[in-house]
Amino acid sequence: MRTRALGLILAVLILGCGKKDDVSKRDQPAQTAADNSGRNVKDADGATKTSGDQSESEADRTITQNIRQAIVADDSLSTNGKNVKIITVDGTVTLRGPVKSEKEKEAIVAKAQQVAGVKKVDNQLEIAS
Repeated sequence: MRTRALGLILAVLILGCGKKDDVSKRDQPAQTAADNSGRNVKDADGATKTSGDQSESEADRTITQNIRQAIVADDSLSTNGKNVKIITVDGTVTLRGPVKSEKEKEAIVAKAQQVAGVKKVDNQLEIAS
């Protein structure tokens, strides 16, 4: 009898815990996925350079790495500034992404132009609103 009562109590506790989890999930606000579709429209036409266009040549990879290192080392740049896209193809560097200000935009372009092997910089940086 005692074993049966203990089993019944255990079953109620297990079932009760399961229901409690379901209720707590129901009470949580729904999460919405980030929507970058508006920004990505211009990437879809194939005319805009994306990270997939990065050249695999050692020279181009080295240019991209050296620019990234110069940008990350600059403590005056914002997080967005440090995370701009850098795409190098045949010595031509494309810079894309939001930055904090015109001053930051100019600083990033200058860093890219100073790296050995850079033939041209295509500045597509945008000042974030």
